[in-house]
Amino acid sequence: MKIDTDSIVSVSEANQNFSRVTRIADAMGEAVIFKNNRPKYLLIDLEGPPLAGLGEKEKLRRVAERILSEKIPSPVKSGEKRRNEQ
Repeated sequence: MKIDTDSIVSVSEANQNFSRVTRIADAMGEAVIFKNNRPKYLLIDLEGPPLAGLGEKEKLRRVAERILSEKIPSPVKSGEKRRNEQ
């Protein structure tokens, strides 16, 4: 399992500042909590796309699809006008 160093939090820090751990999970999809300098727990954002267990290329593809679907308007069939062009 590859772990992004920005998603690592110690168990003592997680106990003291759990809201920070949830912000990391919100931003990155998951937060890894270390105990005794080893990964022990994984906090996953359940509302986000399920990225745990996927390879890096598959994660990038899913994130890119999500970004593109939010930024690019749906295609218009020939002869039709977009709503704001009418």
